[in-house]
Amino acid sequence: MAGNSSRRGAVRKSGTKKGQVTGSGGKGRRSLEGRGATPPAVERTKHPAAKRARAAEKAATSGRTGGSAPRGRGGSPRKGEAGPENVLGRNPVLECLRAGVPATALYVAVGTENDDRLSESVQIAADNGISILEVPRTDLDRMSANGLHQGVALQVPPFRYAHPDDLIANARTQQQPALLVALDNITDPRNLGAVVRSVAAFGGHGVVIPQRRSASVTAVAWRTSAGAAARLPIAQATNLTRTLKDWAAKGVQIVGLDAGGDTTLDEYDGSGPVVVVVGSEGKGLSRLVRETCDTILSIPMAGPVESLNASVAAGVVLADIARQRR
Repeated sequence: MAGNSSRRGAVRKSGTKKGQVTGSGGKGRRSLEGRGATPPAVERTKHPAAKRARAAEKAATSGRTGGSAPRGRGGSPRKGEAGPENVLGRNPVLECLRAGVPATALYVAVGTENDDRLSESVQIAADNGISILEVPRTDLDRMSANGLHQGVALQVPPFRYAHPDDLIANARTQQQPALLVALDNITDPRNLGAVVRSVAAFGGHGVVIPQRRSASVTAVAWRTSAGAAARLPIAQATNLTRTLKDWAAKGVQIVGLDAGGDTTLDEYDGSGPVVVVVGSEGKGLSRLVRETCDTILSIPMAGPVESLNASVAAGVVLADIARQRR
């Protein structure tokens, strides 16, 4: 068969060669020329980088118009950046709305069965000018690891903290001497919310928390504070020890709470400017913060209880200082 001239590719045309025709798939010379440099990944439509860029652009556009649901775990902010929080479930959402949490949007899944809690949530949101958006159930599924959102979610924006310098400056302009609370090693947002509520109830002027290794003002803290977080300034300190030393230099007494304190609450005079430093029930005050305190205060107790919950202890001390100032 080697001499069979009918075999494809065995016969060549005579004359001037203009380029490969047979044996090259029928493509001309231009098709064999180089196409230049490879375009960037974001310009290649099927590349993951291009898909991410299109998704980011779409999310930014939707965010400006308020027409889409917040992203779930895949859209969480980068480390160190504050981002909105999504409260899921009918009871938590309703409690946040009742407490006056400054929400930006209420999301309801398409086809969600109505009940009294959902009706009240929608009514409160409408009364307070909060956007109410109906979204696919899959949008809420992406926000929840277990899907237990019950067809409703509330978007809460990042809390805006005051600066410690502004906190002490504002406190010194009030009629009463400064009464501030600093939290050390408090990691439960419910404790933070309860302390904020007590500070507001007993005439305190603000709360300061560390920027790291501390509970922050989340929707849980908002809810526990019963709305007091909206009325009371809360500051974040990059270094709590340094902030306390700075306040001490401005004439404010630093008082730490500890069951083994050298001064009891019955003996303490809280009529002057004071910062009450509250540690956790387990760890107590950290070493550097404890060394910064002018006084370590203990609460006398009649029963065999070794210590009180941090928010309860703060409430007891604040109530007594308020009594003294009256």
